[in-house]
Amino acid sequence: MHFSEKIFLSSLKSVISKPFFKTDSSVWKYVIRIILRNRVLNLVIIGVITLVMAFLALNVKLSYEMVKMLPAKDSTSLQYEAFRAKFGEDGSVMFVGVQDPEFWSLSRFNAWFDLSEKIRNIDGVEEVVSTSRIYRLIKNESTGKFDFSPVVKKRPETDAALDSLREIILSMPIYQGLLHNSDSGVYLMAITLDKNKLNTKSRVALIDQIDGEVNAFAENNRLKLHLSGLPYIRTVTSKTVQSELYLFLALSIFVAATFLFLFFKSFRAVLIPLLAVAISVIWALGTIALFQFKITILTGIIPPLLIVIGVENCIFLLNKYHNEYLSHGNKVRSLARTIHRIGNANLLTNLSTAVGFASFIPTGNKLLVEFGIVAALNVMLAFFLSLVLIPILFSFLSPPSPKHLRHLEKGFVKQLLDRIIIIVKGHRNKVYVATGIAIVLAVFGVVQLNTSGRILDDISKRDPLYKDLMFFERHFRGVMPFEIAIDTKKKRGVLKLSTIQKIDDFQQELAKYPEFSKPLSVAEVIKYARQSFYNGDPYMYGIPNDQEKNFILSYLPSTKGKKTILNAFIDSTMQVTRISVQMANVTTPEIQRIKSTLQPVADSIFPKEKFNVTFTGTSVVFLKGTNFLVNDLFVSLIIAIVVISAIMALLFSSFRMILISLIPNLIPQLLTAAMMGYLGIPIKPSTILIFSIALGISVDNTIQFLSRYRLTLKVHHKKIGVAVIAALKETGFSMIYSSSVLFFGFGIFVFSTFGGTQAIGYLISFTLFIALICNLFLIPSLILTLDKWSTARGFVEPILELKEEDDVEVDKEALEIAKSEPFSHEKKPES
Repeated sequence: MHFSEKIFLSSLKSVISKPFFKTDSSVWKYVIRIILRNRVLNLVIIGVITLVMAFLALNVKLSYEMVKMLPAKDSTSLQYEAFRAKFGEDGSVMFVGVQDPEFWSLSRFNAWFDLSEKIRNIDGVEEVVSTSRIYRLIKNESTGKFDFSPVVKKRPETDAALDSLREIILSMPIYQGLLHNSDSGVYLMAITLDKNKLNTKSRVALIDQIDGEVNAFAENNRLKLHLSGLPYIRTVTSKTVQSELYLFLALSIFVAATFLFLFFKSFRAVLIPLLAVAISVIWALGTIALFQFKITILTGIIPPLLIVIGVENCIFLLNKYHNEYLSHGNKVRSLARTIHRIGNANLLTNLSTAVGFASFIPTGNKLLVEFGIVAALNVMLAFFLSLVLIPILFSFLSPPSPKHLRHLEKGFVKQLLDRIIIIVKGHRNKVYVATGIAIVLAVFGVVQLNTSGRILDDISKRDPLYKDLMFFERHFRGVMPFEIAIDTKKKRGVLKLSTIQKIDDFQQELAKYPEFSKPLSVAEVIKYARQSFYNGDPYMYGIPNDQEKNFILSYLPSTKGKKTILNAFIDSTMQVTRISVQMANVTTPEIQRIKSTLQPVADSIFPKEKFNVTFTGTSVVFLKGTNFLVNDLFVSLIIAIVVISAIMALLFSSFRMILISLIPNLIPQLLTAAMMGYLGIPIKPSTILIFSIALGISVDNTIQFLSRYRLTLKVHHKKIGVAVIAALKETGFSMIYSSSVLFFGFGIFVFSTFGGTQAIGYLISFTLFIALICNLFLIPSLILTLDKWSTARGFVEPILELKEEDDVEVDKEALEIAKSEPFSHEKKPES
């Protein structure tokens, strides 16, 4: 080792070996005094805060905005915003599709015509374009301009009138593949919505109105209609988030109540923890409103998460309270020691959990930042509420009866712990072999991981939303916006015949991609103008030649001061134009492949010295945002590991013990990644975020066990074998109890209709289960095997120091409280 490295390591070792924060008895005496001597005042304060938070929670709102995954100053984001400034929102169109062999019957066509008109008259609908509501250009010789006229001006009254309209509509190539697919008999209605309503609550009523008209049409005509488009999908998913919030709240309460009763066999051991977590949920909703955040797909799962995590705190507190009361039968002393011992450990466990959530804040992603802030803050508030409410409320009740303490002396968990102790003491090699095999298998699984994602990746394939999306992909190749912006670098450069020809050439290349729908651009308008100039002859649909150009373009209306057919495709200076295509819901690698192969094609058709071609739109922004977010989430995971390691350093001043403490928490992460690889679950934003969350939670059991082990090591005069078993016996119950609640508590999310929420459910549950196995078997085995190598210096002077002799001071405080406070059903305190 280099001399400078030796000096650095020596200096670092000397720094961490000196305690800078000792939690002596006076600190916890003060905490115990505040909690138990001011019971009524504390309850009143918590009650008042809860009322205020409940009032704020009434104003919490759902988010209807498209998730922004890129920072505002990112180049892709800036290009997209510039595009929107010129051409408007690209994700404001809703689609309605129908496959109907009788579409051209008089009654069915008129019903479609009526549906288009009814939807167009809904407040919030800007325009409707459908087979029964399309426009054509008619050459007006007298004005020398094209008239923009509707094809169907009124409901046709006879079959002959309808046949005439059908002939006109089907002779217009510009609409084939956009509004109807003649090969499959599918017809589409495109509904442009008011963008000012799309990001507000009023969008729900707007979509419901459209949905109502569509359903009425479907029922009256006995047809299956399909709805899609980003506005529709976003609205439906927002409503689902709201309904799932209530579902998961109910399920998490059921899980928590069931396990609390199974473990403690006491209704008060169920009701009091549930009261504490219910208050924490109210506070969480209140903080969302206080920070002016909204309920999103992520913040919507915070309330049920807090119930599960809060119950874990309560389990450790109740177990310690029962253990203490079983040992000496003094309620006040038991409560005081519970606050002291579990308060210390729970502070660190909740801090580590909060760090797991807070690691999302540096990502810069609005959705994750809000989730990280609210979750991290409320995890610590849940810790505070459990630490205060559990001792206070139990202080008003009679001490636990022998029936309530029976779970500590016999039962399935006791038998399970006895078997674990046998394995840890006499069969550690089997533990290491099993761990080694698991790690080898994990490595093979991890190498199979891949990064992927879709714009609508989190929607279940069984969901009607997904099935309708597939309908549009089969018949129109998709509904996801993909835009190509072309800057000619000259005013009026768009209408040059050479530019229009280049656009058409590029569209021919786009047609080679099965992921793209038929493109729509100024070139298509010019081709249709040529057809119209020749009185609608479909064979004349094409780019004008040099002789035709001036005549045909002169018939196009001026774009100055009024809305024309050209405004949708060119800017006011006629310098920038767009090519719009709809895209299938492909994966991010496929979008990247398309971009990579299209770029050289664009460069060959549009020379860079004369043109600037930009790929943009929702699909492109999503691609860049996904890659950006996945990278940031990896960074957040590293931050979580580093900060949690620092928290471990508060307990252990030895690098060796920090390393040992991290092993049982990193192995589950590795095995979870392997499971994703074997099952083909890709790394994407909704799956990568589970690692930071799971790490923050799974480390709780490690902290509880090792903090207790450190104390038993002192009590048993550094007899490592005795200390390990003693710590395992005491914390084993709480580890199994809390992990069971966490496993099933997170497991409820598998009932979600969103893939990302489902992933949080089964992946975190799996991670926590493996973490429990590692904490019960691997950590005790490692400590016993490494013996003095791991502990000789690991607990000499920890940075965060807890002393067993502090109990003397705590007991004195308990004696004083018992004398001054009216604790009922209490045995006479011992001095």
